Amino acid sequence: MNLPNKLTLARCIMALIFVGILSFRNVFGYCAAYVLFVAAALTDYYDGKIARERNLITNFGKLFDPVADKVLMTAALIMLMTITDLRIPGWTIVAIFSREFLVTGARTLAAAEGMVIAADRWGKAKTVIQMVYVLTFLFLAILLELVDTYAGLGALLPGGVEIYRQGIGWASRGAIVLVALFTVYSGAQFARANWRSLGLDGAL
Repeated sequence: MNLPNKLTLARCIMALIFVGILSFRNVFGYCAAYVLFVAAALTDYYDGKIARERNLITNFGKLFDPVADKVLMTAALIMLMTITDLRIPGWTIVAIFSREFLVTGARTLAAAEGMVIAADRWGKAKTVIQMVYVLTFLFLAILLELVDTYAGLGALLPGGVEIYRQGIGWASRGAIVLVALFTVYSGAQFARANWRSLGLDGAL
């Protein structure tokens, strides 16, 4: 197994460890999970970069790289949903996961027919946007946890902690709605581009 594919598998393993670490509801667990997510996000960048530069692109990589992204983002979004300060509406996560399951199903169908459908630019942009959301709001959740853990920090904030807590909550809600809408749109682009190649044009 070449290096890019090892990085892809490592991303899946990191996702599982991320869930375990973030289950510890304290500032140290949040910080460790943040660092691990950054490391996992970097593997997403470098596995593709190395594969292209060293001509190590394989069907395994084309198929499992987007799957590894989905595993990581599914883990991250589910765990962030448990942080009540972020106010993530359930329907946004359902919309995101529905798109991911449908696209994964389509890729599985294509693989059964001997075709490998790699991630397109819309899918890659979707993953980047989701990662930016997680990195931004997990960081803000860390700050809120710091304030909750060390009460003296809250006294330094003009207007009190609750103003910032409410602001972060509403910002998170608005951002995840936009992320969900873009995710669904990227799924529609995937369907448009691959409908004929999957043989679905005559299914309706």
